[in-house]
Amino acid sequence: MALIVQKFGGTSVGSVERIEQVAAKVKKFRDNGDDIVVVVSAMSGETNRLIDLAKQISDQPVARELDVMVSTGEQVTIALLAMALIKIGVPAVSYTGSQVRILTDSAHTKARILQIDSQQIHKELKAGRVVVVAGFQGVDEAGNITTLGRGGSDTTGVALAAALKADECQIYTDVDGVYTTDPRVVAKAQRLDKITFEEMLEMASLGSKVLQIRAVEFAGKYSVPLRVLHSFQEGPGTLITLDEEESMEQPIISGIAFNRDEAKLTIRGVPDTPGVAFKILGPISSANVEVDMIVQNVAHDNTTDFTFTVHRNDYHNALQVLEGIARDMGAREVIGDVDIAKVSIVGVGMRSHAGVASRMFEALAKENINIQMISTSEIKVSVVIEEKYLELAVRALHTAFELDAPAGKGD
Repeated sequence: MALIVQKFGGTSVGSVERIEQVAAKVKKFRDNGDDIVVVVSAMSGETNRLIDLAKQISDQPVARELDVMVSTGEQVTIALLAMALIKIGVPAVSYTGSQVRILTDSAHTKARILQIDSQQIHKELKAGRVVVVAGFQGVDEAGNITTLGRGGSDTTGVALAAALKADECQIYTDVDGVYTTDPRVVAKAQRLDKITFEEMLEMASLGSKVLQIRAVEFAGKYSVPLRVLHSFQEGPGTLITLDEEESMEQPIISGIAFNRDEAKLTIRGVPDTPGVAFKILGPISSANVEVDMIVQNVAHDNTTDFTFTVHRNDYHNALQVLEGIARDMGAREVIGDVDIAKVSIVGVGMRSHAGVASRMFEALAKENINIQMISTSEIKVSVVIEEKYLELAVRALHTAFELDAPAGKGD
């Protein structure tokens, strides 16, 4: 008998029919003798509907009141799922974040979990009930309702699994696992049976949308085995684990991630003096713009060209700040480019294999794709290229690193 935490997102509980399908799935596990805790999001679109309502009252709603309001979305779902379970003969009980006592800090709309009191849940499980918990929410020391921000329900699921010492945390979504890359771009992409936390973290941070970074970080920190599964299709999914032992016989590269939401900025002819990077990036950071990749080139005339990438949504803000910096520093010019994309190869196998980067560069060169920027870490290589070559680059790399599914193996 195992203790399993199952998390279902908004599309999985998007209608009464789907909630009943989730209840049937939970019943199967319960009938196998497993103890089940279910974490659910609000029904798809509900959180946005509530936020829109708040914005009809105020352009900038008070964060505390916004949390009180949006947390009701999950409260509806937990009650409906508990009712659906009871209807099919499964004893169940629903709990909000504050009832469980998922204790958070007081940063409304983006709170962080500090502690979870698992006593009540264990008591309910011992009584033979399935416990349905509201994701995305908690309570601070003063008793105020808080919400956890983007990816909050995934984080709730992983945090509960850690607190309960669950055997597995299952994240149900609209894909049947983690793939070597986006199957919509590469038809021969393969579902991975297993991937390490480290690889998944890189994939998530580099553009893979399967799991939220915060949830993967939490799972890695507390060694919670995570499994990504499809809400309405049977299958083994993908297990995300600390275990690297079996990776010796696996491909060097586990996956290829990409991000279209990139923009590039360059300030040219800046005096090459100590502290120049801070003089440029300090004001950018103060403008609440997050910088991704950075390249600095020193010219023969003791000036430097400084290039960095930001999220495309931050481009105009960053450009404005950079033009001000250029005037103050006497730089030659500022140029920008929004027609770029980032492509990354990820794999723990890189640690023990030489020549991975050169193999990547060779594959791109064969397709006449120019590399504008390069960034590396122990288990990843990222490049910036023209956006129009993105899909060609991903397909070329997928083939070059032998990730294509064999004929007839489509997952």
